[in-house]
Amino acid sequence: MLSPNGIRAICFDLDGTLRYSRPTFAEAFFDIAARLGVSFSPETRRSAARWLFYYWAKSEELVSDRAIFGGQDEAFWRNHARLFLEELGCTLEQARDLAPEASQRMTDEFKPQDWVPPDVPLTLQALKSAGFSLAVLSNRSKPYTEQLETLSLAGYFEFTLHAGEVGGWKPDVHIFQRAIERLGIQPSQSLYVGDNYYADVVGSSRAGMKPILLDPEGLFPEADCPIIAKIGDLPELLIGLKVAG
Repeated sequence: MLSPNGIRAICFDLDGTLRYSRPTFAEAFFDIAARLGVSFSPETRRSAARWLFYYWAKSEELVSDRAIFGGQDEAFWRNHARLFLEELGCTLEQARDLAPEASQRMTDEFKPQDWVPPDVPLTLQALKSAGFSLAVLSNRSKPYTEQLETLSLAGYFEFTLHAGEVGGWKPDVHIFQRAIERLGIQPSQSLYVGDNYYADVVGSSRAGMKPILLDPEGLFPEADCPIIAKIGDLPELLIGLKVAG
């Protein structure tokens, strides 16, 4: 039942693809910004959400901010809040005034819970049963195997990789190349599924893999690759197999 287009292995992003935060960072920030009196339209909210993906995909701004602030400390997050507020339409002065309070409220209030959509294990089982090799590649700095076990996801994957062990953060090609080497296949025989266009699609394409973008909110309609709204759409896209649930 392998894919007729020659795909033998499927690699997944972790956060925002297989595992979600409830609420997400963006959802929590938008709520706090609104309670601080920031008014923004659906279009501005969408633009700010796209910016968040861009920023964390090893953007020049992120690299510069880490060099300036020396890591993700309080000053880093205040600056991050300022940038996010500017993306939501605040003036530079408004963003500077509101950033300390917004950042502090995120620290105090943002306590997300892990959530795995019910179609994720069903999809992984369907793909594994169909003969695909499965793996997880994450931009995390530290291992996450224990979390996968807690979420009952560990058994589906041949291996996991985190950017910290590779020394390269998506969209750098290093982590994708390491995965291809471990799978023992050609890049064109592998698929990468992720929710961040700038990190996942751009990075995996550079490595010669075939990307699929998970984009439930339609943030990247211009993406030059197949787009799915949920992980459960993947088996039918690959092998015509529908997933229940």
